[in-house]
Amino acid sequence: MTDTAQLAIFIRGVDSNLRVTEEVMDIKSMHGTTTGKDIFENVCQSVTDMKLPWDKLIGLTTDGAPAMCSEKCGLVGRMRVKMQEENCTGELPAYHCIIHQEALCGKVLKMDHLMSTVTQTVNFIRAKGLNHRQFRSFMQEMDSEFADISYHTEVRWLSQGKVLNRAFELSNEICQFMDSKGKDSTVLRDEKWKCELAFLADATAHLNALNLQLQGRDRMITDMYEAVKAFQVKLLLWETQMQQCNLPHFPCCQVMLSQVSTTVFPKTHFADKLSTLRAEFARRFSDFEAQKSFELLRNPFAVDVETAPAPIQMELIELQCNGTLKAKYDTAGPTQFIRSIPAAMPQLRLHSAQTLCMFGSTYLCEKLFSVMKINKTAHRSRLTDDH
Repeated sequence: MTDTAQLAIFIRGVDSNLRVTEEVMDIKSMHGTTTGKDIFENVCQSVTDMKLPWDKLIGLTTDGAPAMCSEKCGLVGRMRVKMQEENCTGELPAYHCIIHQEALCGKVLKMDHLMSTVTQTVNFIRAKGLNHRQFRSFMQEMDSEFADISYHTEVRWLSQGKVLNRAFELSNEICQFMDSKGKDSTVLRDEKWKCELAFLADATAHLNALNLQLQGRDRMITDMYEAVKAFQVKLLLWETQMQQCNLPHFPCCQVMLSQVSTTVFPKTHFADKLSTLRAEFARRFSDFEAQKSFELLRNPFAVDVETAPAPIQMELIELQCNGTLKAKYDTAGPTQFIRSIPAAMPQLRLHSAQTLCMFGSTYLCEKLFSVMKINKTAHRSRLTDDH
């Protein structure tokens, strides 16, 4: 509201009983520049104020901005130098928010020409009060299942799927309304364009479903990554089915296929798009693939002892040979079982605690900023930072 940048710092910790706590550590108001150096100094100040030991820091999750991620002058690079100065062993792992990366993966479809046409059409209907009222009256006269069409904003990417789906379902009504207003609807009636709209609507719906799956408090990074891995396997299935024009998971495409011939429906083009999307997921989440600790947390009984870190190998053998603990794992599941690892296996407990500490996403930060945006009205903007 007053053009002051706010830096939100959250901390995720695990106690001796392996209970996870997520807490807002500090909110810093940055009145000048927001470079990597500025962010780093503010984070260091917060750590010092809270009297936190640097050797307990085992991971850093950011929103992926250059000021955060740069190895030389960004927050990540400076934090790693600071860890070395504090004589901390091991390198600090840094992660780009899983939810944000998933949203960025969707951009590789490169179908902006469709989105711009849909946005222009929706804006024409929604931006002017008269047009909007007339469109709603028109929908009532048509006895349409839907009474209105949704707005889309770039910031709220989940809205894109709803807008595309509604635009596809109301495509005939929208064309008639645009004609009645003297607007050209040639593009909206084109069969190939409508096929692309159907594909984008279905693909975006699947991406949105994954996005919602990744949201929420107290999420384990391993569970979030498993959801992403499952989505990559689904993409492979959809790619094969698209080539065969077998579309049970693409309802909008199914509707279009019933209206146009198979020669008009560009199945190979769409299969290539799904392949590109799968490759982008693999590229962006490659650093997670290299994490051996995830498998150890998910199912320690299936881990190959020889490939496990040397400090935990002896304890891992004892664990895998313990029938009582195996039965407990089978009934309780991985999340609850972690707390059942006996105190006689301190290295395994420490390893589990370190993995539990990792933030999978910046969901809490985004949620905080949403609350702040609602609270920081024009009437409250006169309050000082301390308030």
